[in-house]
Amino acid sequence: MESNREDKVLLNQPVSLEERRRAARILVDRFAYDIPLAIDGMDNRAEAAYAAWPERLYVVDKGGRVAYRGGLGPFGFEPREMERALSVLLAKGPPGPRPKTTEPNQP
Repeated sequence: MESNREDKVLLNQPVSLEERRRAARILVDRFAYDIPLAIDGMDNRAEAAYAAWPERLYVVDKGGRVAYRGGLGPFGFEPREMERALSVLLAKGPPGPRPKTTEPNQP
């Protein structure tokens, strides 16, 4: 990617979890990236579950539901939008039990 060349971020595809950690550390250190991030395992389970390629920002609530799904990164990242979604989620408090449903015309 041309922007990677311009920013001098050219890395080989990681072949170990430690190499993935080093790549993440470069992102955090070089670009003052202050959003918490997670590193997918070598089995790419998070990528498969969340369509995380290319990168994508998510907020997952305590109940395991996706509360925010951002655009494809890195150019579709909207950290302030994600921050607002997280603030709304935190203001609501922890999720409670789901409401019971009734059939129509039932008390």
